[in-house]
Order: sequence, then structure tokens, then C-alpha cells
Amino acid sequence: MAADIAEQPAGFARLLEGSHAAAIAAVAAEIAARRPRNVLFVGRGTSDHAALYGAYLAEIRLGLPVASASPSAITLYGARPDFTGTLVVGVSQSGGSPDLTGVLSAARETGALTLAVTNNPDSPLARAAELSVDVAAGHERAVAATKTYTAELLALLLLVEGIRAGDGRLPADERAALAALPELAEATLADRTADEIAQRYRFAPHMVTTGRGYAYPTAREAALKLMETSYVPTLAFSGADLLHGPLAMTDTDVPVLAVVGDGPGGRSMLDVLARLRERKADVLTIGPAGRLAVPSVDERYSPLLDILPLQKLALALALAKGEDPDAPRGLKKVTSTL
Repeated sequence: MAADIAEQPAGFARLLEGSHAAAIAAVAAEIAARRPRNVLFVGRGTSDHAALYGAYLAEIRLGLPVASASPSAITLYGARPDFTGTLVVGVSQSGGSPDLTGVLSAARETGALTLAVTNNPDSPLARAAELSVDVAAGHERAVAATKTYTAELLALLLLVEGIRAGDGRLPADERAALAALPELAEATLADRTADEIAQRYRFAPHMVTTGRGYAYPTAREAALKLMETSYVPTLAFSGADLLHGPLAMTDTDVPVLAVVGDGPGGRSMLDVLARLRERKADVLTIGPAGRLAVPSVDERYSPLLDILPLQKLALALALAKGEDPDAPRGLKKVTSTL
């Protein structure tokens, strides 16, 4: 897991340069030419969190209605919705989940433009889709996904911005801003604060993660990483939902990991932080002004950096508890669901 985490800056550079970026641009141009009226994402686990990020991007940057698919409606109940005019995007590291493949196959049969975003371009999911994007993360050693997650995020960012451009080619200022990501990721990973904080939370009985807007997928992914590596029950809430009831469970014994960026989502979290302080909650902030510091970037890019110290925290906490983060109990790299 440590090696996978460390490889993420190189993964960013790989996707941003050469043939991989060109391939994503070509797919983006094809989608733009087809002019979908709405977008449906489907994913499981970590890839579902990447899909949620893609949903925010598509709604905000493309102005399209976006929804998340319920695979069981198709794979268990045999539903066949009319997907005419819909872009259906399956996101999966392995591309091997039968239910995701089933959704894309059914969607393609009923009029959808289908796209697979995966780390395995020869997978069943990629073969089922009309279009596919290779996130090019390379072999991931640990069961817990890290570098494939951020590769999915960056691929979705390039895809959506390419669709918005119309021809797949990003403006020069955007290319320049994205080119800085590998170096910013290196700097973020060099910080050792997560290792220190892990000792503090070693005996936490449960935890909460929270964020709004583009930060919400990060909160959900951080919760999953903590649960699957350290076995700490962790609940993820949007900042708004946290105030609608779950706030009552927070106190000095419940660590709250709050992702607070510089954009509208981060500013909206200030009221959440104030309410948490009223309850004397143990709050750890992640962001440009956070205890887990992350460089200030455009809010669209922040999920690619915000998750890095949280991955390190999950790793360090597992080791501090005497667990093996590379092989979480009861888990396999590819989960087969119908």
C-alpha cells in the first residue's frame, strides 16, 4: 500500500502526457459530438466514489442532469429503462464486476452511449462499452485501492473538461494548471503529519468524515480506507447532512475528519466546523489551512490531493494497530457482485 501511494505523482504525470491524454481527448470529442442529454454513472466501492466526483463535474461543468445507477434494478429485477440520449459511464478499477458489465450491456442495448473508465482496457467492462478510457495506473499491489482511485479522478476530470471544450483539447491555462499536479502531489506526500496523527487516533472506537461539493467524494473514500485497513467503523456525511441529525453523535471521543478547501464547498463547511466546536468534537481538518495541509488549487482539482494524506493516515493507523493494510481480512482485489 505504501508503494502504491507513493506512485501517484508518477501516475498523474503519465495520464497528463503523451498517448494517454490524447486517447482521453479523442473519447471526449466523440462524446461531445454525440451530445448526450444526461449522464448516468455506475460503480462500486472506491470506484463509486470516483464516479461521484465525476457526477459533480458533469453537473457543474457540463450542465447536464446526472444520476447514479442502481445495478440491481437491471441485474436482479430485469429492468430495461430507455437510455436513449444518455451517456452511461461505468467506473471500475478491474472492470471485472458482473453487475457493472450487466448495466453497461443493457444500457447499450436500449440506446445509451456507453463508456468504461477502468485500469484494465481488456476487461469485460471495457469490452461491453462502446467507448473506453484506460486510467493507466499500472498494477496495484495492495487490496485497498489508492493509485487507481486518483487515476480515475484525473481521467474523469480530463474527460469532462475535454467534453466541455468540444474537441477534447483543454485550454492552455488549464493544461498548465494540471501540469503542476505531479509536483504538488509529491509535496503533499512528503509531509509526515499523518504518521503523527495516527498515534493519536489509535484507540478511537469510531470516526466520522465530512466534506461538501467536490470534497464529499473524498470524505466517502477516506471513510472506506479507514474501515478496510484499520477496521475502524467510520461514517461519511456531506457537511449539510451532518447538521441534519448525525451531529448529535459527535463529542470529544469521536474524531471528525473534515475536508475543507478554498472554494464554495470549503466555505460552506465553516458553519459545520463552528457547530462541531460547540460540541467540543475532536476535529481534524484537511485542506490548505488544515492540520493535514494540502496545497491550494482550483476546487475541481483538490480531490486529487486531499485524499493523499488521508490514504497515508489510513496506512499509518493500520500499522499502529498492528494490522496488515496490504491484505485486509476478508477482502479480495476484485469483488464479484450480481
